[in-house]
Amino acid sequence: MYEFRDYYGHRVRLAFADHPFSLTPGHVWVICRYQGQWLLTDHPRRGLEFPGGKVEDGETAEEAAAREVMEETGGVVGRLSYVGQYEVEPDIVKNIYFADIAALSERDSYWETNGPVLLSALPDHIRTDARFSYLMKDDVLPLALAEVKQRGWIG
Repeated sequence: MYEFRDYYGHRVRLAFADHPFSLTPGHVWVICRYQGQWLLTDHPRRGLEFPGGKVEDGETAEEAAAREVMEETGGVVGRLSYVGQYEVEPDIVKNIYFADIAALSERDSYWETNGPVLLSALPDHIRTDARFSYLMKDDVLPLALAEVKQRGWIG
């Protein structure tokens, strides 16, 4: 288990185990790949980030992950894999998923975002890159990417 502070100084606990903080998390975050590129969404206030959001009533976390990817990017999830879970004090628990995107469709609306952004690589200095959301600037992203790589899901 990892413990650190997020961009705003909140305590974060992160684990790559089977639901260590909650069997019914309230949020999801989805690291997406489409045709060898990273698929992000452009949030109008926060900047570039991987899609994610709240789990709605009557919905599983996996269903929420696929829905959020579709709503925010137009991406159709081909394969969705659970990576881990993190807790932000005092009361947010998020499942982290890795998604291979099978198709990308244009939408009339991308809900609260400006739609999809494809990047061939994530910048080395993402924490200081003003284009990116605060959600991309703590230890969750590099640790999750290392876990995804270790599992052989990316090269």
